Amino acid sequence: MGIMLVYDITNPKSFDNIAKWLRNIDEHANEDVEKMILGNKCDVSDKRMISKERGDAIAREHGIRFLETSAKANVNIERAFLELTDAILSKQLAGKDQTEVLDKVRIASSDNKSGGKCC
Repeated sequence: MGIMLVYDITNPKSFDNIAKWLRNIDEHANEDVEKMILGNKCDVSDKRMISKERGDAIAREHGIRFLETSAKANVNIERAFLELTDAILSKQLAGKDQTEVLDKVRIASSDNKSGGKCC
């Protein structure tokens, strides 16, 4: 239902691969799959080789979301997942009984709150 394409802002080859991955997604994935592009390692600005504007431009060109992230410094990681899941949920809600879907989400969410640990 959702795909995150991640490139390394310090590695031009990884950025160039985004266009190839987008073509593969268009050819093989469901047409309604939600996509997001992430430019990772934004904490290493002194080694940056791909500008934020280039990442934003390719995302706009394909009509998909874009964020810069840092897995190491935990920058925009949670936001990326929340935005993508929100987009997926919004798409699922379109044309369905929203109350029914939201009730399922609430039930699943409350099931995970059993004392703080997941495992």
